[in-house]
Amino acid sequence: MFVVRLIIMAFIILGIAHSIPGIEVPNFWAAAFFALILGVLNAIVRPLLLIFTLPITILTVGLFALIINALTFWMAGSLSFGVEVTSFSGAFWGGAIVWAASAMLNRLQWSHTEIA
Repeated sequence: MFVVRLIIMAFIILGIAHSIPGIEVPNFWAAAFFALILGVLNAIVRPLLLIFTLPITILTVGLFALIINALTFWMAGSLSFGVEVTSFSGAFWGGAIVWAASAMLNRLQWSHTEIA
């Protein structure tokens, strides 16, 4: 399931790059590597950032989590080869779309395991 999710996220990232200015992805393999790096950052760095910024997140009724998504998206762009995130608005919208797509994939995965 991990490889399938990685491939789906790579296609989503390619779609984001074609529709949002400020994000440049040269090919599928760069998008797949970016998706892998983003997954690692979302698993390790994002929870730490959410814990450290919990008071701000509470004060903004959770909206600061969108900034955290943008920062992790931007960080993944700086760590990957070939993918460039050149604007904060691109990182913000790219992070928001990846978050929504990931939430939908999680929902599909859970509904699939309940059936099986």
